[in-house]
Formats: sequence, structure tokens, C-alpha cells
Amino acid sequence: MLDVQNLYAGYGRLPVLNDVSIRVEKGEFVALIGPNGVGKTTLMRAISGVLAPSAGTIGFLGRDIAGMDAYRVNRLGLSFITESGDLFAGMKVSENLNLGAYTIRDKARIKQQREKIYALFPRLAERQAQLAGTLSGGERKMLSIARGLMCDPRLVMVDEPSGGLAPNLVLDVFKSLKRLSNTGVTILLVEQNVNSTLKIVDRAYVLEQGRIVLEGPAGELSRDTHVRNSYLGLGAA
Repeated sequence: MLDVQNLYAGYGRLPVLNDVSIRVEKGEFVALIGPNGVGKTTLMRAISGVLAPSAGTIGFLGRDIAGMDAYRVNRLGLSFITESGDLFAGMKVSENLNLGAYTIRDKARIKQQREKIYALFPRLAERQAQLAGTLSGGERKMLSIARGLMCDPRLVMVDEPSGGLAPNLVLDVFKSLKRLSNTGVTILLVEQNVNSTLKIVDRAYVLEQGRIVLEGPAGELSRDTHVRNSYLGLGAA
């Protein structure tokens, strides 16, 4: 579904990504892990069209979308859920969700999608008339993910969903992502909580200093010496 090859990107004269290649197959739950400031969010911005890469290709459903405008990428079926969530605090939960379906013209389809969202996130169904700004941190994360699903995307990219949350709320968000993956939705996740991430994803890539240094099934990476020493604090097995 997604095939990024030899990608270079940055900001002005500041290079960030150097020859990055990743693949995500249909139905997979894939993570991109690594320390702060190494280019994880930059990669997502380049894939989604927010940032134009300087070189390389980004294949999505067999089409090169590198440098394509973000709104066109979204209409092709790729949804990018940012770390901040970008919710409208003064609008209701239901209104925020409706904004996520702006590319859909069929009202019946929007209603059907909203019902699927409420089934996936029952807590949002209970709070659909509540202002987004009054939700808890975990609920706001769920709403930002749910709004990104309203356009019925083929691929969902989620950036740091655990950021700023208490441990119990992080668990709720990760459970929601796993439920979403179990419905067949393809997910690319950027996350610093490596231990929890490797428990729920199929495969992962390790990005360091703008380059992919490791990749493989989640179980194998959780046993890798470098990952255990650098991200899990466990040392060699």
C-alpha cells in the first residue's frame, strides 16, 4: 500500500531524512520508532504532502505522491493524525467528527461512518454532545484519531498518540489502536513508547539520525540487543 524509496527531506538547508525507505502492506500495523528529533514526524509530513521531499519516491496504492498537495493525498485515502490532534475545542465531539468527513458528499455514508466510529470508541458516543475542549487528555486523543477515520481512509498515520498522557490513558489509546488494526485498517504509527508499541504492532522500523538502522517483526526487534539497550532499558538477553 505504501512504498517509500530513497527519500530525502528537510527544512531549508537543514537535512533531516537521508535515504529513507519503508514499506507498509495492506492491513499491516507498522511502527516507526526512535529518539526525539531524528525525523519520524518529518517522514510523516513528507508522506502526507505537508512537506515536499527533496528526492526519492513515495508510492501510495501504486502512484507516486511525492510532492503532491496534502488535500489531494488525503482524497486518495491517506489520513495523517498529528501529535497535537488539531481539534476545535469550542465545537462538539460530533461536530469535530463531521469535519473529518469533509471529502464525503453522501450524507448516508457519513452517518454510517460516524456509527462505526462510535462503535469503535464508545466513550465518544457518550460524549458526542460535549465540547471537545472539555474532554480528558485520553478522550481528546481518541477524538483526533476518530476524526481522522471519518473520511474512511485506506491508510492511517498516527503521530505520537501517547504524548503528554498519563500511563493509564496511554493504555486506553493503545487498546483503541489495536482494536482499529483488528478491523483491517492499515496503520503507520510513530511512537516513543517503544515497549508498548512493540507489543501491538506487526513490524517496526528504527529511525536514528535520519536513517533507518533496523527493521523487522516486532517480536524480533524486542529481542534485539540495540533496541533492548537503547529503548527498553533491558540490556542483552
